[in-house]
Amino acid sequence: MDRAKSFTVRELFDQFDTSNKGSITTSSLGDALAACGAKVPGFKVRDICESYKDGSITFDDFCKILNQVKSKNTFKETIKPIDEKKKVNVNRGSEKSSEWTTHSYAEEEKLAFVDWINFRLAKDPLLLKLGAIPIAEEGTALFQALKDGIIMNKLVNDSVEDTVDERALNVPNASGKLSIFKIQENQTLALNSCVAIGCNVVNIGAEDLIEGKPHLCLGLLWQVIRIGLMAKITLKDCPGLRALLDEFETLEQLLAMSPEEILCRWVNYQLNKVGCKRVVKNFTHDIKDSEVYAHLLVAVCPEDKGPIGLEPINIQDLSKRAEMVLENAEALDARSFVRAHDIVNGNQKLNLAFVANLFNMYPAMDAVEGFEIIEETREEKTMRNWMNSLGATPRVKYIYEDLKDGLAIIQLFDKIQKGCVNWKKVNTPPFKALGGQMKQIENCNYAIDLGHNLGFVLVGIDGKNLHDGDKLTLGLVWQMMRHYTLAMLTHDGKIMKDNEIIRWCNEKLELAGKTSSFASFKDSSLGTSKTIVDLIDAISPGYINYDLVTPASNEDEKFLNARYAITMARKVGARIFALPEDITEVNPKMIMTVFACLMSVGFAKDQQKK
Repeated sequence: MDRAKSFTVRELFDQFDTSNKGSITTSSLGDALAACGAKVPGFKVRDICESYKDGSITFDDFCKILNQVKSKNTFKETIKPIDEKKKVNVNRGSEKSSEWTTHSYAEEEKLAFVDWINFRLAKDPLLLKLGAIPIAEEGTALFQALKDGIIMNKLVNDSVEDTVDERALNVPNASGKLSIFKIQENQTLALNSCVAIGCNVVNIGAEDLIEGKPHLCLGLLWQVIRIGLMAKITLKDCPGLRALLDEFETLEQLLAMSPEEILCRWVNYQLNKVGCKRVVKNFTHDIKDSEVYAHLLVAVCPEDKGPIGLEPINIQDLSKRAEMVLENAEALDARSFVRAHDIVNGNQKLNLAFVANLFNMYPAMDAVEGFEIIEETREEKTMRNWMNSLGATPRVKYIYEDLKDGLAIIQLFDKIQKGCVNWKKVNTPPFKALGGQMKQIENCNYAIDLGHNLGFVLVGIDGKNLHDGDKLTLGLVWQMMRHYTLAMLTHDGKIMKDNEIIRWCNEKLELAGKTSSFASFKDSSLGTSKTIVDLIDAISPGYINYDLVTPASNEDEKFLNARYAITMARKVGARIFALPEDITEVNPKMIMTVFACLMSVGFAKDQQKK
């Protein structure tokens, strides 16, 4: 199964992963296979499930099952065409390809994303000038609008502010035209910026976005939108979340909860405030009758917007009831993502987005006094985004809690050094109450062994430190990120060292006639970003607009230079995770990754010339 096909299957698989733990239950296997177009008889599904005594099936196992079903002689009889599904559009591939030539996408998701983009970017001066907003709902207008890469970059900034320096965007000339080369640059920038905020884009290339492949465009849009929606579900932005914890739960446990779990608790908290006895455990079956939403809107409605009543629950027709609920949401300016049929049909993705947006607008939580807010540091956030961009399953939300069972770390070792993991040594969930903790520590010890095998310096850290959520965990993750970055610069099987990177960069600068240079990654002159922009211009002559480079005489000017340098590095093809502050403050570790990534791009361009 190639990467694009895997991405499609993953999207469908995730709809059945109601616990957000990267696995589905054996009871939902048949439905999940059917969603992917494979109609398997019940007795065969039961036979398959016999091999999974713990009742849990990971995504990798699901893909193996799907491929096994596909390879049977009866494949053509047991696979239903995806285009028989309701409200699903089909995009067919080449007739020459015998495998997974049909990709589908849900019309309701397309409409929801069009509405969101039109709402969030409605006042953007450039998009208004270009006539790119509003995007029409009909046909393929959304995918055409994404073609030049401008909207995707704008949406990344909407989700995570200051990710892209929009001065670096290529915009159409006076005649409204933009060359394919300039479009390719915009899309490269968009993809690398998506990676930087934690999107997994291993299945997507710039050409896929240019061609407007619907399932890939929608998949990437959802990742970007989801990151933006969930970004403020934190103790920093809403200290009142402390009230959602049970008596014996800790703040660290709250930080480790998935946004879906936090939002379920938030909904139940609000329902309890207005005397509603319903309990929400998911955003599929539990919200289909709209009763929960009717009470939720009453609970969060501010005085200046109300009052909102419970009249919708008296309506027997569920579609009409859902529409009345959405009219109440519209009165709060919170009618986003879902339409009446999305509620009635229990569309998990869109209902999650609807609730997350409602939370962001009206959290309706009183601050809880007398406790310390645990805030994610910049370095922790960078490492988390890096791990998630590699496809950590489930997604890492809080490093010190989510790595405790060792599984995510071991997954990442397998990604940064293919084949280094002996999976027979890995303990997999569910972990039983009796002995489960020891199994997790065994995983963590194995992760430390893998680090030693790759030459990591791991003094004073063992598996128990990882399992206990010790701050030393960050040191291990950093060395993994460093190994991954430097692995792009292997020469004769050897990984480049810091002094070799510095030497190459200085030689490249000198050959290009640049006056800048540096002696180490701690060099204070690097804080102006001028050396970085010079190196980018040396790698791709004429690429930098020096009119946008400031004298860096104060902190604001230094920040502008750093943001521009990072954006241009991503635009030229470098996958940079560093933040502008990492450069202005001369963080040697992250600055090293910037130069290493640029060196990798330089190597690739030199190879193309040959």
